[in-house]
Amino acid sequence: MELNWLAILAAAASAFFLGGLWYSVLFAKPWQRAAGLSDEAIRASNPLVIFGGAFVLSLVASAAFAVFLGPEINAATGALYGFTAGLCWVTASLGITYLFERKPLILFLINGGYQTLQYTLIGAIIGAWR
Repeated sequence: MELNWLAILAAAASAFFLGGLWYSVLFAKPWQRAAGLSDEAIRASNPLVIFGGAFVLSLVASAAFAVFLGPEINAATGALYGFTAGLCWVTASLGITYLFERKPLILFLINGGYQTLQYTLIGAIIGAWR
């Protein structure tokens, strides 16, 4: 199977930027509280490791999803498949883990919401760029 690496790169970059907005502008403080991260812990982290790792993992997820979608896809179907994968596979799996780990519902909603939108966006971009 031939992959469109420009589409994969665009999808990964879009997912990465969505995460930046999601976990800063939109939900920074509620996410930080629910995850149990202090301001000091955030400041003490290595941004190169965090952001570099997040981008590489977005690239891996986008490439794997492109393989899953296959060559005969359009933007609408890619978005639908992405929404389904994000909500029903990733978010449901997070939910199972969060139940056993007794994580707060708000953390589940924030992280699951991001995963659902992330895969919807990845699917739409890869589907549109055929």
